[in-house]
Amino acid sequence: MPITRTAKKALRQNKTRYEKNKVQMADLKKAIKSFRKLAEAKKTDEAAKELPGVFQKLDKAAKVGVVKKNTANRLKSRLSARINTSANK
Repeated sequence: MPITRTAKKALRQNKTRYEKNKVQMADLKKAIKSFRKLAEAKKTDEAAKELPGVFQKLDKAAKVGVVKKNTANRLKSRLSARINTSANK
């Protein structure tokens, strides 16, 4: 248990941020999962429509620090490559 006033405040902040980050990360994972499911099912048109939304969620997560910037860029690159390879097959 924190003893000092600042430690108590830091604990409150950490709990709030943790909950907020957890919700945002779950939303991001759900979006990526649904995109991958569409890409694997060869529904490239629907996947292409969903891709900008996934990119937006990745950018927002990187902006606020839920994921690192390079991680978001790497995921965006891999998701784009996945839709391109699905379209070419």
